[in-house]
Amino acid sequence: MSAPARETMRRGWCPGTLRPMLTGDGLLVRLHPPRNALTPDQLAHIAELASRHGNGQIEISGRGNLQLRGIREEAHQALVDDLLAAGLVDEAEGDGPNRLVLTSPLAGRAANELLDAAALAQAVERAGRTVSGLPAKFSIVVDGGALALDAFAADLRLCAVAADAIAFGLPGDLWFGPVAMDEAPILAARLLDRFVAASGQSSGQVRRMRDLKPDERSALAASSGLAPTPVPTARPKPTAIGFVADRDGTVAALAGLPFGRTDTTGLRRLNDLVRKAGVDEIRVSPWRGFAFCGLSADAASALTEALRNEGLIVEVDDPRLAVSACTGSPACARGEAPALADAAILSDAIASLLADGLSLHVSGCAKSCAHPGRADLTLVGRDGRYDVIVDGGTSDTAIAHLSLGELVRRLEPGQDIRARLEAARH
Repeated sequence: MSAPARETMRRGWCPGTLRPMLTGDGLLVRLHPPRNALTPDQLAHIAELASRHGNGQIEISGRGNLQLRGIREEAHQALVDDLLAAGLVDEAEGDGPNRLVLTSPLAGRAANELLDAAALAQAVERAGRTVSGLPAKFSIVVDGGALALDAFAADLRLCAVAADAIAFGLPGDLWFGPVAMDEAPILAARLLDRFVAASGQSSGQVRRMRDLKPDERSALAASSGLAPTPVPTARPKPTAIGFVADRDGTVAALAGLPFGRTDTTGLRRLNDLVRKAGVDEIRVSPWRGFAFCGLSADAASALTEALRNEGLIVEVDDPRLAVSACTGSPACARGEAPALADAAILSDAIASLLADGLSLHVSGCAKSCAHPGRADLTLVGRDGRYDVIVDGGTSDTAIAHLSLGELVRRLEPGQDIRARLEAARH
């Protein structure tokens, strides 16, 4: 497989393994293992490759992808060859869109799934890749009924509502179906085809499903053979951290990486712990962490304590879980503020609010890579300072433009921005 063309490395590209993105610290290579499953040996191999071909920095994105940073341009083809040899890259990525489907880290394993979400996700991914003209960031959520993914933005949702019944959801809480599991991939591809046609005929810029009017979305569903259905019953907030029962009677332990970041040394230490615990499979989590599968209850508890000692997030009320932050400057060429470094300072400043459920998004620029949706407090880097947005996303109107120091001061108890956030929480 040939090296990617130079133009696919431009800024703004939605990166993959075969088509990386050039950033301030080299190439960013995004990796989603086939079936989202890793063995301990493969995890150790990724750590070694991140060091051999790049700067050793490793991230987990908000869509459950591994990102290897600082990859040298001249080393990219060797990295791809190594990943292919290890069975760690889907070769079809080079011929179609980047990964379309997001599913639970325990898809196909969780004891309380209504159906095999892993099998459904693979079928939908294959069907979706046959559709030409989809935008690079188009996203589909496949939700099997365990570890609900309601909080993740999507252009299309396929949500299990019974053992063989899939409801289709479009932005604006528009729901259709339900349909049988074997019909769902066919109908999904048909709907995507019609979306591509509708976006080409639109007088405005239509890049995502949300860009269509509600009646246009409903018409797409109807023309695809989908009938309206009531909104599915709300489900409990998922267990992003903690223990989940597997179908085979074992336990999976979910843990988070602080701000979704680690390095080669950290990943190697993590791998040592995983081997000692007897983990049989590792899944990457969209909550910026890992699910360690195949454990006894006692082994899961022991592993959790070891992960705590390594600085991983193992408590559901850890305030860092409520923070999304990109790398920012200087590692990202587009970053206008050091978002990752500042996120740690800001997390300490409003730890009590974060523990109470407030969400914080720190973005180095308006591109919003770390968190595409809204947050209670969104900070957007601009000229070394931050645009401050309350209850919105990076494209919404800012109430202030502040330096980090001034922002921290105005987030202190009794100050105006803090008071505004507290009022919105009650």
